[in-house]
Amino acid sequence: MNNYLTRGLVVGGLAMTLTAGIFIGQATARQPHMMAALDSLQTAKSELQAAESNKGGHRAKALDYVNDAIDEVHAGIDYAE
Repeated sequence: MNNYLTRGLVVGGLAMTLTAGIFIGQATARQPHMMAALDSLQTAKSELQAAESNKGGHRAKALDYVNDAIDEVHAGIDYAE
């Protein structure tokens, strides 16, 4: 009997995980422009981090702005869900 309970819990957990994944996927799929902006910002962040020297503080300031923009895009996505 304990084996059946364990299997039931595992199957139930998997079903809940899959269902949550579907809903999360649908929420982000409805916001293609926000997701594209987030992708572009993350690419920009990587490029800024890879750039050599600080460019008189401008690279660091740009990185701060990009990080703030990433946070704002996440907040916008969360707000719309």
